[in-house]
Amino acid sequence: MCWSATADLTAGTVISAVGVACLVRVRRVRDLPLAALPLLLGAHQLVEAAVWASGGGRSPAVTVWAVIALPVLPVWVPLGVLLAAAPEARRRLWGPLAVGVATAAVLSYCLATGPVTAEIRGHTLGYGVNVPWMPLVLTCYLFATLGSLLLAADGRLRFLGVLLAAGALACSALWRLEFASTWCAFAAVASVLVLGWVRRREAGSPVL
Repeated sequence: MCWSATADLTAGTVISAVGVACLVRVRRVRDLPLAALPLLLGAHQLVEAAVWASGGGRSPAVTVWAVIALPVLPVWVPLGVLLAAAPEARRRLWGPLAVGVATAAVLSYCLATGPVTAEIRGHTLGYGVNVPWMPLVLTCYLFATLGSLLLAADGRLRFLGVLLAAGALACSALWRLEFASTWCAFAAVASVLVLGWVRRREAGSPVL
């Protein structure tokens, strides 16, 4: 997520504040899950600051981090996109949500039956979870999260999906090199985009 405990703590605080601003501006109940995404991402990074502080290994902070990252996000994101969409645009969004629920079920089972560990590798954290059929599970995970955004009728959400897809590729490359984890930067930009989406909805502007 971030390259140090300080970076995670700083980014988590800022992103959480953006999340609060999003929730304050929400005027439609069905927009709440998507508007709360920055708050969830911010909390996730604050949890990872605790993982850094613990030195990795097995700890409650590691487990909480994994629960948010693995079973929660592949349901939260497509559900939020589906609920925020206009009725005529929802049909194509049921697929990512169904895949997300199935993926979350598999990942929940993995977390419940196996150990979850974290290891500090230079300026990155590596998390260990025993997930069978990893390529398939990862594909389903990305379809649920990124796919739901890319299939949205709202142009801002599609742009968010493109940004996060690019961020995932960049962060994966840097993480494999054990250079630095930079996801917190993309999470911050994504949170600002969600705030812009919420403000547009608040103003009652037509959805692209």
